[in-house]
Amino acid sequence: MTFRQKHLLGIEQLRPEEITTLLDLADKYVDLNRRQQKHSDALAGLTQINMFFENSTRTQSSFEIAGKRLGADVMNMAMQASSIKKGETLIDTALSLNAMHPDILVVRHPHSGAVDLLAEKVNCAVLNAGDGRHEHPTQALLDALTIRRAKGRLHRLNIAICGDIAHSRVARSNIMLLGKMENRIRLVGPPTLMPSQIDQFGVEVYDDMRKGIEGCDVVMMLRLQKERMDGGFIPSEREYYHRYGLDAEKLSYAKDDAIVMHPGPMNRGVEIDGTIADDINRSVIQEQVEMGVAVRMAAMDLLARNRREQPNEGVYV
Repeated sequence: MTFRQKHLLGIEQLRPEEITTLLDLADKYVDLNRRQQKHSDALAGLTQINMFFENSTRTQSSFEIAGKRLGADVMNMAMQASSIKKGETLIDTALSLNAMHPDILVVRHPHSGAVDLLAEKVNCAVLNAGDGRHEHPTQALLDALTIRRAKGRLHRLNIAICGDIAHSRVARSNIMLLGKMENRIRLVGPPTLMPSQIDQFGVEVYDDMRKGIEGCDVVMMLRLQKERMDGGFIPSEREYYHRYGLDAEKLSYAKDDAIVMHPGPMNRGVEIDGTIADDINRSVIQEQVEMGVAVRMAAMDLLARNRREQPNEGVYV
């Protein structure tokens, strides 16, 4: 199996064959997770620490379940009550954790690049569970697995990513992954929610929702990230939904068999109509959640294999 990474810090570092290797293994874990007995010993004897400096429901619980199903000893650190709140630096926290000899460190942090910095200071595999506006690699991988299973392939598809592109690490990771796998990517949203250097992304850009999703195989909606906004990016949520919220009328412009995605949490009636979100014939939102556990199992399994093969290389960079 081709996967030589020592950390999973972003999609940018992954080669297409490594993405395929991870997704192929995740497919096997989907089958395992659907059995009555869901456990493997891939991480038996290893320690996994989850450090979430931002609130999370799906990602944190998904990593916890993934680690436990693989047989790891899993610890969730309550960062809101940690020494960080007492003034300890991120580096000092990392060094303290490193002294406890963990094998896998899963980190979500509000600042871009913080996870990369941690990876330089510890002797274990580090997985990025989302850092600022930078990347969210496992979300892009689980989206890719969802698309591949629904469409039977992960190349030469027309994929529209719609909404708050500017503030979305999910969008950034998906643009990179889907681009590496030779898909045609369209970004749809108001100019105020587009990144400043959008012309360098190798994508098509639309501010008209209907034109943007016309003929698409996949319509991926994004959450409106109001917590990251410090100004008037949209006139109102009502106006935003009218122009960019996905409803049946707008979806009719996509292909008849187009699938609808959303990384969650959803703001129903703002980004997406509840009827569309719950339509079992079009929406794969619940499948995304299921694929998340399998993808994170595969990622930790592959990193653990690499760690076992190269156990004495010092700092694990």
